[in-house]
Amino acid sequence: MQHYKETFKVVQEDLDDLNHVNNIRYVEWIQDISKKHWLSVVDEATRTKMVWVVKNHNITYSKSAKLNDPIVVNTHIKSTRGPLSIRVVEIRNNKTGQLLVNATTEWCLLDAKSFRPKRVPESIQNLFNKV
Repeated sequence: MQHYKETFKVVQEDLDDLNHVNNIRYVEWIQDISKKHWLSVVDEATRTKMVWVVKNHNITYSKSAKLNDPIVVNTHIKSTRGPLSIRVVEIRNNKTGQLLVNATTEWCLLDAKSFRPKRVPESIQNLFNKV
């Protein structure tokens, strides 16, 4: 399976009143890395025909990140069935390797014009199954 990752540092705008990364920011990172992975794999023509929407997020928060912590966000597609795709996202401290957040998101593929669910084409599945 193909993994996609991004690294960055926690900035002031990521923090909540307790001075650790706000839970909402983690959700944004989960969605952002998922979108970036999609954009990095499929061409423009494909992107105009299909869109993804979140059906369900399951997020486990294990440890807090703080200002200037180095972060690595890694994602991959775990499975696909019909119009549904299960994506895993792990957020870790890039210095210690410690798991901060583990998320599993169920995404639903829609036709970009009708917004009706659309079976994930085998050609798309194959793009994300490459090692």
